[in-house]
Amino acid sequence: MKKEFKQLLSDKGRKKLPDVLLAAAECAPLSKTGGLADVVGTLPKSLKELGIDARVITPYHRCIKDKYSASVEHLFGFYVNLGWRTQYCGIERLVLEGVIIYLVDNEFYFGDKIYKGGYEEGEQYAFFTRAVLEALPKLDFAPEVVNCNDWHTAMLPMLAKTQYAEKYGSVRWLLTIHNIAFQGKFGFDYVQDLLSVDEKYYTSEFMELNGCASFLKAGCVFADRINTVSPTYAEEIKTAYFGEGLEGILSARTNELSGIINGIDVKSFNPYADTEIAANYHKGRLSGKKLCKLSLQEQMGLECREDVPLFAMVTRMTEQKGFELVQFMLDELMSYNDMQFIMLGTGDKEYEDFMRGAEARYKGRLCAYIGYNEALSHKVYSGADFLLMPSRFEPCGLSQMIAMRYGTLPIVRETGGLKDSVIPYNRYTGEGNGFSFADFNAHEMKDAILLALECYSKPETMQALIRNAMEADFSFKKSAEEYARLYICML
Repeated sequence: MKKEFKQLLSDKGRKKLPDVLLAAAECAPLSKTGGLADVVGTLPKSLKELGIDARVITPYHRCIKDKYSASVEHLFGFYVNLGWRTQYCGIERLVLEGVIIYLVDNEFYFGDKIYKGGYEEGEQYAFFTRAVLEALPKLDFAPEVVNCNDWHTAMLPMLAKTQYAEKYGSVRWLLTIHNIAFQGKFGFDYVQDLLSVDEKYYTSEFMELNGCASFLKAGCVFADRINTVSPTYAEEIKTAYFGEGLEGILSARTNELSGIINGIDVKSFNPYADTEIAANYHKGRLSGKKLCKLSLQEQMGLECREDVPLFAMVTRMTEQKGFELVQFMLDELMSYNDMQFIMLGTGDKEYEDFMRGAEARYKGRLCAYIGYNEALSHKVYSGADFLLMPSRFEPCGLSQMIAMRYGTLPIVRETGGLKDSVIPYNRYTGEGNGFSFADFNAHEMKDAILLALECYSKPETMQALIRNAMEADFSFKKSAEEYARLYICML
């Protein structure tokens, strides 16, 4: 155990690190739709390396059953009262890479989609919340800290401190906000029907927001501590522009709010050992990256040219990701510069259609892969020279970290985790591991891209920036240590 942790524990009169349970709607590699799953799947492994018994509780989605059912052990079953409904709940146990994962089983709620959408999704995760609270006393594990994640589990602290106060008086509740834009807002009657919340809590002091009951706001009010996925985002969400209506409660709780930047799974994203890419390489020997670029160009129908700079995006094509800036500026950039562009992802139909049209206009120079392919993403990260992320807001972002791991230089807007992880190139000192621009503005984005093109024309500068990027430590070890400190301080 680290000396720092020993001292923190000593100050609390303890010798043992806390037992922690992470509650989340998804957990990689079992179930995944986005970055939340990566965090929940990776953080417990890193916490265990520090000596913390960290476990996960998550729905037993159909996609998990299809792949892991033979490895799952049934623990017990019971019935959950959800308003007037009585639903079966099974608790299963799976051990994956040394981490114990409890799976909440119910075919009606978790039989097809991870997220059903709308009011069905509200009922889905109201059931999960009630099931977790009913199951915890029956488990062979008594967590001292429960780490809730996003709105789907944000009602846990509220219900634990009101309806279950006698059972959970000593448990500490941490709410991690991965994206404040998604809040789980429903009508008061609907929430009353599902969870029988006392009507005195349907006020602006507790969970009312814009005339609705907000699950996430309830979590922000009742959790012992709140954190989010980067230090900059923790500051941003206290403002009206980023706070989505929760800036008031978050500002009021500023002393209990912090930001811990996510990490990535450095074993899965490793250019030296990645079996998905054309050739392996490391920061001291980059010849393999050139081969990856040529292989990617050939696979995607681009001209196989080592000398042309290759830009890429691996993203959802949405307003949040800044795609309107790309739409506004792409033709000008492609018309006046010798460059190639690859788009990998899906999103809004308007943007998908725009990229299909761009591919037709710049055949051999631009490829739009409308869809998502995990193996192809590895090839893009390894083969591209630059990764573009002009996000309007970005709580953390993982793509920029993965890109740097592969020596692909990110071009980002200075927001959230992008600002915290990318050091912009300084032409006077040579410092930096990428490029950035401050305002959400297409011309500022263009200027950052032009600076990247200028650096590409200077091999020594480019090589130095690639080395800087590949030397950056984005492992989850650093993040886990910060979470461990936070857990200890909550005791």
